[in-house]
Amino acid sequence: MNYNLPSHFSHLPVYQKAIDIIVLSRSISTYLNQDLSYLNADGTEDEHIYFSGDIVQQSTNLAPQIINAEQERCSHKKSKHLESLDRLTTRLYSNCKRLEKSNSNGRDYLPILRGELRKFRKLQRTWMLTL
Repeated sequence: MNYNLPSHFSHLPVYQKAIDIIVLSRSISTYLNQDLSYLNADGTEDEHIYFSGDIVQQSTNLAPQIINAEQERCSHKKSKHLESLDRLTTRLYSNCKRLEKSNSNGRDYLPILRGELRKFRKLQRTWMLTL
């Protein structure tokens, strides 16, 4: 993921962690999809396959929200981006917990992603104080 950004964004720890989460969630989703893409015995899809797509979509939206919050001048709009970032992180964490209940060998990697999300939340709190 390469945005045309000022160089200071790539040095922000919270931005770097968001990029790490994007890469990790895509890898996990790819691994999970291989196990979850088959139909059940009754011909239905595994419901967990949708959560694997959700983690990719939500993690992909982390970095743009960080960029938008950094570049926003109006404090009201900045707080909207920060709230959105917080919601994305919460949803991403809960979808990881849901995916751990799936019938896939890839679920073993989800605690790693949740650990990275906990680190991201700590960095996010510190970063928010600097805005």
